[in-house]
Amino acid sequence: MEINNKLINVVKALESKKAENIEVLGIKDLTVLTDYFVIANGTSTTHTRTLADEVEYQLSQAGIEPTRKEGYSGSNWIILDYSDIVVHVFYKETREFYQLERLWADGEHVDVEKLLG
Repeated sequence: MEINNKLINVVKALESKKAENIEVLGIKDLTVLTDYFVIANGTSTTHTRTLADEVEYQLSQAGIEPTRKEGYSGSNWIILDYSDIVVHVFYKETREFYQLERLWADGEHVDVEKLLG
């Protein structure tokens, strides 16, 4: 699946389960880790787990499995690594504490509304 379609699927999956403050950062020019970070948060640890589960389910329906996943035990920060896209699903207070958007502020901010369009 093309990376843009994968991004759209991730964002739509998060949106469908009412994720808060979805952000997409293009970081391929800043690091070799990945091309994009998708960052979102839930309102509780249960909501956070539900968001991550939905992303994983929707991509698995397209035959795409994460190469690595972390954080399901505490559900404060769940990471789904799809190599070219890394999805970060936070509990709201955890997201405010780590402020990934600030750490990667030099990345390209992708318009989420266009992806949902």
